[in-house]
Amino acid sequence: MFDEYGIPRGAELGEAGLPALQHFVYCSRASDGVDDTEVGRIVESAQRRNLACGITGVLVFGSGVFFQWIEGPAAPMQKLIASLYDDPRHYDIVSLDQSEEKRERLYPNWDMEKVEAEDIRLVLQDALESTDNKTSVAALRRILKQLDAGSLHALRQI
Repeated sequence: MFDEYGIPRGAELGEAGLPALQHFVYCSRASDGVDDTEVGRIVESAQRRNLACGITGVLVFGSGVFFQWIEGPAAPMQKLIASLYDDPRHYDIVSLDQSEEKRERLYPNWDMEKVEAEDIRLVLQDALESTDNKTSVAALRRILKQLDAGSLHALRQI
């Protein structure tokens, strides 16, 4: 029915008739006190809000690190992105990708789903290898170094 990215198999869709979707991909570090229970509350709240705004996406959380892909119409996405930067439940936000294009959704049925990350390090390493932005590279290396040292919360930078 769907391939691994949520695109209908065999669909030969041109750009005509496809919605313009903005997407935002980022990673960040959880603030002290943010645990799996709090992340569950974040996901529940996002599911209600995102459904009303036409936003879909996936959230990966592991070892105190968030990795998220969200997509939707431009206006609600801009509002959500601004709120993410103001959210005290995480910090050291690294924008990995953001653009707008006419395409199918990658997560058409996920208002927001949490995916378990046994090793968030692999996700961050992949992100590091795919970005050329010097600020993103530095932040990702800092997060990876802190994960390796086991001191993610201890080395918070402001």
